[in-house]
Amino acid sequence: MANIKKEPNPIDIHVGAMVRLKRNMLGMSQEKLGESLGVTFQQVQKYEKGTNRISASKMQEIAKILKTPVSFFFETGSDAAVEQSGFADGESSNYVVDFLSSSEGMQLSIAFSKIKDPKVRKKIIDLVRSLADEAE
Repeated sequence: MANIKKEPNPIDIHVGAMVRLKRNMLGMSQEKLGESLGVTFQQVQKYEKGTNRISASKMQEIAKILKTPVSFFFETGSDAAVEQSGFADGESSNYVVDFLSSSEGMQLSIAFSKIKDPKVRKKIIDLVRSLADEAE
């Protein structure tokens, strides 16, 4: 019989992405989180990718270590979108989380939030949009 690889549940992928986001926001490494949880950094990677489910007790532990409520990991930008898609469209529902979970996204977000002048912020947004249009 053929070996059928089961795809991760979209909710597990979302929860893992939120763990990665919060960990990165705190500047914590996978190794440090794993050490605090009593697991390897490889296990943390699997949690963050959604390939291994996070048990309820481990989720509580992660929330405590990352100093955030458990509900944070289940939040999305739009509850209506979650109900509509059932998390099926992982790419569109997680692109912000994926961006903020990246090193570049985090650095850009932090730097951008330090710009106090709304006109400068608007010009940066316009610049990024024009660069994105050129790339297409």
